Amino acid sequence: MNSATQDQTAPPVDRVVAPIDWGLAAATAQRLIRSGPAVPLAEAETAVRQLREFTPTAERHVRELTGLGAHLPLHTGEVVDRPGWVQAAIEGLAVLTDGDDPAASASGDENTGAENRPSAGKYLGGLVAGTTGVQAGMVLAFLSSRVLGQYDPFGPGPAKTGTTGADAAGGDAGEADAAGAGSAAGRLLLVAPNVVAVQQAMDVPADDFAMWVCLHECTHRLQFTAVPWLRDYFATEVRNLLAAMEEGVGPVTRLPELIRAARQRAAEGAGAGALVELLQSPEQRVVLDRLLALSTLLEGHADHVMDAVGPSVVPSVATIRNRFTARRRGGGLLDRVLRSVLGVEAKVRQYAEGAAFTGHVVDAVGMAGFNAVWQAPETLPTRAEITDPDAWLRRVHG
Repeated sequence: MNSATQDQTAPPVDRVVAPIDWGLAAATAQRLIRSGPAVPLAEAETAVRQLREFTPTAERHVRELTGLGAHLPLHTGEVVDRPGWVQAAIEGLAVLTDGDDPAASASGDENTGAENRPSAGKYLGGLVAGTTGVQAGMVLAFLSSRVLGQYDPFGPGPAKTGTTGADAAGGDAGEADAAGAGSAAGRLLLVAPNVVAVQQAMDVPADDFAMWVCLHECTHRLQFTAVPWLRDYFATEVRNLLAAMEEGVGPVTRLPELIRAARQRAAEGAGAGALVELLQSPEQRVVLDRLLALSTLLEGHADHVMDAVGPSVVPSVATIRNRFTARRRGGGLLDRVLRSVLGVEAKVRQYAEGAAFTGHVVDAVGMAGFNAVWQAPETLPTRAEITDPDAWLRRVHG
């Protein structure tokens, strides 16, 4: 491999600020969450069971395709409703933004004890000045009806041991340890009401769609569990961004400006980006670009894998992809404005750009060659390379 060193990391900034009131955020979100679809009890129980049991099978397929994590334990997914997703999301966000990492405290390293870990709210910076618990709760309530699944590498929970890939290969998916879904290594969450609602709206086979969603989320789980440095790298970059934002004006304090800009962009049919980008200083954009490049890679890789596993696993994969892509582009003006303000529209573009990058690289050098992205932070693609994969190939593969 011929890899030039690039500036992919920055030293963490040590700042102390007031934390978001996550309890207030949870209470606000719970009041605003919309109820899920009304389905017969037997159908709901089937959907929950499928999602839980499909995850070990899905992850085996992902491991076979990607070559990642062959000897890691296999775990089932944790199936939640909308309030359950909000609570889990808040727990993960509290760890990420406050720096109170239960995995670090259990490591036994003398430098990770409570007296040395960042205090609550550290690195949160200017974001807190414009973001209250109520505002955070409103955002989470909006997202709670849209998220199908999520792998949260910072989700708390007791560490449990499941079956290894080799052990489970010849056994029932149910043999995997259900409790392991909430391990200190992260939580794989599947939001059953949303999966059912989208499957019904798209009129696709329920078992195919459930497996398809599981393939995506299991890819995310492998990205973090099979790449040992990725979790800490991601956390450091997020905290660096939040610290950098302390130097500027919090985006939420300029919410009216964001909404006006979003409305104009939507009315003009312009590509609605994550409008927070428009409010970043040059220093903030350097960190943001690294995070966006990483997020685009992770989402695009998962999108590529969930389709590349193929019709032998998901027979209706082509139909699901076509209808799901059309659904991502839909929505009324208000919905599109909100998605633009929250960065959801930019997230949709990330799937397409990241999948195109992954597909191009895999076609050029195979999956083993693509996996060079996971060797070190220096081999991650830059934001510019995401849209110019040949530049990444020249830099990394020569």
